[in-house]
Order: sequence, then structure tokens, then C-alpha cells
Amino acid sequence: MNSSEFSLIGVYDADGTFVGEVRYWVGARIGRAHCSLCEITHGVFREKQQWRDCRASLGVQFKTFHRDDAPLDVLDACAHQLPVVVAQSGDEIVVVLGAEDLERLRGDVEKFHDALIAGCAKQGITIA
Repeated sequence: MNSSEFSLIGVYDADGTFVGEVRYWVGARIGRAHCSLCEITHGVFREKQQWRDCRASLGVQFKTFHRDDAPLDVLDACAHQLPVVVAQSGDEIVVVLGAEDLERLRGDVEKFHDALIAGCAKQGITIA
């Protein structure tokens, strides 16, 4: 993959509709819903400032989607195993961090940053 022309995409294991968001929020509070990517990017009510700073520092576009609004080619590339972070360059999509990788980070944004850099490097992608 050409590391100068790619973007990163994260897909949450949650639905993005209003009902989906409420269902996830309540489910997460009572232990019935869990998304390790959500834990990295969001606090109780909104995006974490630390996540926003991390995303801005990457120097590449990083978009996020929910499972119900993610591009089909991204879902196919990860075999619908969510949550996930992929790198995309044109039609080429590679998984950078899978569900198990994200789970091990336990919501830690700094660890996510380091894992993202390492995951991209394994795919031959360099992030500044």
C-alpha cells in the first residue's frame, strides 16, 4: 500500500442511529454492550479530548463509522469482525487493528496511538 496516499477508518461495534446510540449507552452502563474502539475514542457522553488530539497528530485522515453506516467494502475487508481499524488506499483495504488488538488497549488512547503506528508499520505504512 502506498503510505503517502491512504486514510484510516475505524468501525465501531455499535449502531449509529439515535436508538442505537441510546441502546449502546445504556447497555454499556449495565454491562450488556461493549465496543473497545468506543472506549478509546469516547468518554461517557462525548469524544475524549485525548482522542481528538491523537487523531489530529496522525497527519492522515481518520474517519469513523458505526456498523450500520460503514462502507460495505470496509466491512467485507474485515469480514464483519468489529470493532476494527483499517487503512485504505484506493480500492485496497487492509486491517491495521482488529477486535482483539483493540480490546487489549483497554480504552487507553496512548496505547492506541502506539499500536496504530505498529499496526500500520506491519502493513508497510508509515505514519508521521
